[in-house]
Order: sequence, then C-alpha cells, then structure tokens
Amino acid sequence: MARISSVLKLSSLFCLILVSPWSASAALVEHNFTIGTQSVTRVCNTQTLVTVNGQYPGPSITVHEGDNLVVHVQNNAPYNVTLHWHGVRQMRSCWADGPAYVTQCPITPGNKFTYNFTIIGQEGTLWWHAHITYLRATVHGALAILPRPGNDYPFPKPDAEIPIILGEWWNANVEDVIADAVRRGAVPNDSDAYTINSQPGDFYPCSSNDTTRILVEAGKTYLLRIINCAMIHSYFFKIAQHNMTVVAVDAVYTKPYETDVLLTHPGNTMDVLITTGQQSGQYYIGTRVYNSQPIGTGYLNTTTTAILQYQDSSNTSAPLLPTFPAFNDTTTAFKFSSELRSLRASVPQTVDEEMFMTEGFSLVSCPNNSCAGLFGGRAVGSFSNISFVRPDIAVLQAYFFGIDGVYTTDFPNNPPVVFNYTGNVSRSLWEPELGVRVKLLKYNSRVQIVFQNTGIVTIQNHPIHLHGHDFYVVGQGFGNYNSQTDPVNFNLEDPQMLNTVGVPTGGWAAIRFTANNPGVWLMHCHFESHSELGFEMVFITEDGPESLDKLPPPPPDLLQC
Repeated sequence: MARISSVLKLSSLFCLILVSPWSASAALVEHNFTIGTQSVTRVCNTQTLVTVNGQYPGPSITVHEGDNLVVHVQNNAPYNVTLHWHGVRQMRSCWADGPAYVTQCPITPGNKFTYNFTIIGQEGTLWWHAHITYLRATVHGALAILPRPGNDYPFPKPDAEIPIILGEWWNANVEDVIADAVRRGAVPNDSDAYTINSQPGDFYPCSSNDTTRILVEAGKTYLLRIINCAMIHSYFFKIAQHNMTVVAVDAVYTKPYETDVLLTHPGNTMDVLITTGQQSGQYYIGTRVYNSQPIGTGYLNTTTTAILQYQDSSNTSAPLLPTFPAFNDTTTAFKFSSELRSLRASVPQTVDEEMFMTEGFSLVSCPNNSCAGLFGGRAVGSFSNISFVRPDIAVLQAYFFGIDGVYTTDFPNNPPVVFNYTGNVSRSLWEPELGVRVKLLKYNSRVQIVFQNTGIVTIQNHPIHLHGHDFYVVGQGFGNYNSQTDPVNFNLEDPQMLNTVGVPTGGWAAIRFTANNPGVWLMHCHFESHSELGFEMVFITEDGPESLDKLPPPPPDLLQC
C-alpha cells in the first residue's frame, strides 16, 4: 500500500509550506509514478515540462531504514526516461540503479518499468531523479529515510521537518538545450533562473507573488532536508539571522557542525537543524552561486529566495536578506567542505587498489575547426583523458550476460602522461580518447582514488558522484597532489562519508571505500552538462565467494535496448 508523504504538494500559485513531521513507516512502500508533460510558468515564461504525477518538483517519498521500496513507472512523455535513486547504495539491487545505458536500457515512450529495492543501512535525506539527457531538471524529488521504528535520531528530535529543494529553470525546452549543445560541440546554455522548491523568489521578474513561504513558530527546532537538484551550479545557502547545525550530509550523520553558511554541490543533500530564536518577522532563505571558474565565465549574479515567516507575527516589515560570500570565495567553500566530520566512521586503514585520476574538460578536434567549443573544437569531459561514450547496450546487461564488444576492462590506474596538472597545460594533452573502458574491482577490495583537477580548458570545482558505494573523503588540497607528502595529513579517523565530493578548483581530493557491492557502477561529474559530454566512467565490482555476495539475476521486466 502506498504511503502518503506529509510534505504538501507545492502550489504553482502560492508556495506555502506548513511544516509537520514526516509520515509513519511500513515494511513495503509502493508508489506509482506517471511521467508526462504539463505547462508551467516561471519568470514571465511558460514552458512544457516533463513531470512526475503532474508535480514540479516531483513526489516526495518517505521510508524507514530497512523498508522495501517499489516504484512503478509509466512513461507517457515523448522522451526516453530512466530514474536514479541518488545515494541509495542498492546493495545487490544494481538493476534498479537507473543510469541509462549503464545499468538499464531506457523506458521508451508508452512503456513501463518497476524499480524494486531495499534501503539498507542508510538514514537521512537522499533524492531521486531522471538519469538520461537533461530531464532531471524537472524530474526529481525528495527521498527521506527515517530510522527504523523504535530508533531515534542521534540528535534531539526536531519539532518538524522541512524539505528544501534547490534547482534551476530554463526559458526553453531542456531537451532542446542539451541536444543543441551536443550538436554544436558546445557547453549548454546556462539556466535563466535558480529556484527554491521550484520558485525563483522575490528578485526575479513575475515571481514575487509565488515566492515559497515556510511558516514556523518561535522557540522551535526544525530539521531542514536540503537537496541540491541543480543541473550545473553549486550554491552558498544562508538564512538571515539564523545559524544552522549540520547533522547529516548525503544520508550519513555528521558530528554537529554549526555554521551560518552552507556550500552544496549538485547531488549533495544536507540535514541541518535551525532554532527559531527570533520573536517575530520574516527572514529570507537564500542561495547564491559559487562559481569556481576564472572571473569572466557566465553565471546569473542573482539571489534566489524563499521566506522563513514566523506565524502570528506582528512584524510586517520586509524580509531581511543574508549577506553572502563572494561568488568565487573558494576559501569559504573549502573551509566548509574540509571541516565536516563523520559521527561514526570505519575508514579502510590500508588499500588494495590505488588509483590516481585526472579529471576535467578536454577538447576533441573538429574538421576545419567547425564546432562551437574553444578553438573550434568539441567540448568533452574526461577521467584520465578518457571520455566516456555511452554504448547501445547497457553495460550491466553486457556484463551479466557475457555480451562481447560493449566495453573493455582496461581503464588505467594512472593517467597516460605525467604533467603539471594545474599549470598551463600544453594543447598536445587536450585531446582525449573516446570509448567505454571500465575498471574491475575485486569484491571487498579497499580502494583509494585521488581525483586531480587539471588546467585543461579551465580549472573548476567538479562534484564527483559514485553510484553503489559511499566513500570517505580522507584528504583534499590545492595544486598538484604529492603522493609522498600529502598522505601524511590524511584523516583516517573521522573523515566525512559522502556520495558526491566537490574536487577543489585547481586542486585534488582523495577518497577511500570498500568495494563490497557487486554490480556495475557509474562515476561521473554531477554538473549534468559535463556528464552528458562524457565526464563519466564505470566500475565493475566483481562477485564475492558467498551466495549473498553475488549480483542477482535481472528483474522479470528487464528492458531491452
């Protein structure tokens, strides 16, 4: 039986959230998703969006840890669709992970597919979204995982919980935006507005009447479930005159961390506590872009707002606006990311598989410099100078059924050439290899990856997301990683566990995890335009020795490409 979430559907006419606790749990949680199209208006512009059950954002799902989640998807949209359950580890349920042409073939128009998996060992906030082309711009929603009945949060129970979904809006069909960019070999056009719970807020044209309002009572504690669903932007997040205490990131509990500003990358989720210590009034909840690229690159220099409004307030003055860091304040961004600590950690102290990956942009030459990328080339993303090309058959199906010719198993542990990664990189190193090269991991192997940002085309903070496994961020820094001196400063005691890490601009990040989940797992930049341009690679975690250590057969409704 489907369970009804306590999160109210957001009205396109007046976005008012009355906060209440998330709903009770059940062992089997079942939902029906119908994907279709509808007209939606924002910032003086009406677009036909692809949505789920007519909602934008899509339906919120609430489960308890240990629940079995079953979602029946009917695709009535004119596009191929898949859904990814972002951050869900999918233990022995790789078939339900969702990235198109990696773990499944798409759900074609008029067809259906059922996602069936169990939430194992995770509590906090995650989310779901489309994982094909640019559809996740509007096809996304919250996934709240409560403790098992009878268990408590590792912090005082809040009086209520509030979903905060950060996104973007285009005055165009998003499928046309990405298709045009791929055709021309360019990076897609930036969005026309940023949003909080689908609304841009007071500082955008034709938007102030629809600004999201969140009603709170003085002297209460609220849990904000913040999800960055944006396609191509990281955000600074603040609430005027209210501090926040971070208690979980990516559905992993943190040691309480008090701050007045958050940095959130696309893909990240954060659970934060606020106490309504003011007596009355209205206060802006706001986001501004963190743009780590060099000055001069395009982004919207705007503040996106919702309003935190105290109920029964006699103060009717205009909302107060928080003061934000500069758009390129990498010092504040790095401080926030590097100071988070796991509440409970079990870090691999040694490693069996050590990888060093360069990551960032590359450039493919075009005949007569005819493409719209830099120097007339085609912009692509890459790991270790290998740009992923999605195959015609899902990698998981090829792996499980032994279909030859879909991929090779020779993704390297190190890039082909050693160079000054964050310096002025020679144009001779800009051209990547194209293909489907995967990395095999032995079951239960302890893996360390160092992601090294490069100066090819541009330096930028890239949010790297790994499917099927969470990982510990044991170290990060600026410049070129030094394998002799930097590991001395690794945190192997209580580093934060994540599923999406922002690799510092012009720097590096080191992660560790145990490959204990058999299956085929995508890793990619969560700036969607970068992922669509080949900034992806695939791990295959091999079966273990016991029956419960092996990838099960596919579901009966397995889709064919």
